[in-house]
Parts: sequence; structure tokens; C-alpha cells
Amino acid sequence: MSHQHHRQHIYDVCRDHIHAYVLVELEDGSSIDGIITGLDHESLYLAAPIDLHEQPSHHQAGSHHRQYGYGYPGYGDPGYRGGPGYGPGYGYGYPPQRFNRFVLPLAGLTSISVLPWY
Repeated sequence: MSHQHHRQHIYDVCRDHIHAYVLVELEDGSSIDGIITGLDHESLYLAAPIDLHEQPSHHQAGSHHRQYGYGYPGYGDPGYRGGPGYGPGYGYGYPPQRFNRFVLPLAGLTSISVLPWY
């Protein structure tokens, strides 16, 4: 499959699964799970759930990979957390942050799998 054909296939799968819960695998062997919140011809926008009981971790290639609050390494806007007022303990009555937002280049995606919500 040519690089252009593969990229179009990834785009089509993402487009057909907007708002679906997916597992995305990247060229470096890492992966991230989340909800597709947007898509354009260059990037995939993903909201990755935060496990509030789990400590931040970094795993080797081939394992589940998530960086809390820092964006995905080398992709998107590092440090984007949704702006002031969304973090835990800020303000009055705001719920704790439940998702990290990632912007992933389509060219860096190797596969995408739809996951069940349960």
C-alpha cells in the first residue's frame, strides 16, 4: 500500500468513527486510546481519558502510552490542558479534568482500532 493510499485509508477510518473510542498506534510503536473529537486532512484530534487512580507512566514501544497533561511527545501543542479552570481543585464547583487533548498528525499514525465503550 502506498504512503498516500495508507494516509487516505487512515483518514477515512477516522472520519467514519468521529466520536468513537479508538486505539491509535503511532510510527514509534507507542499507542494511545481516546475519543476522536475532530479531524482534518493533516491531524487527528483525540480526547484521552485520565485514570484518576493511576499515576503518570511512560511505557516502551508496543505498550499503552499516555502522558498526563503534557501532550503527546513531538505532536500538537505540548502542555495544552484545556485552559484555566479545568484542572482539579481550581475555582468553585469545577469537576476534575477527565481528558487530555491530543493533536496527532495523520502521517504519524500506523493503525487505528475501534474499541468498545465498556
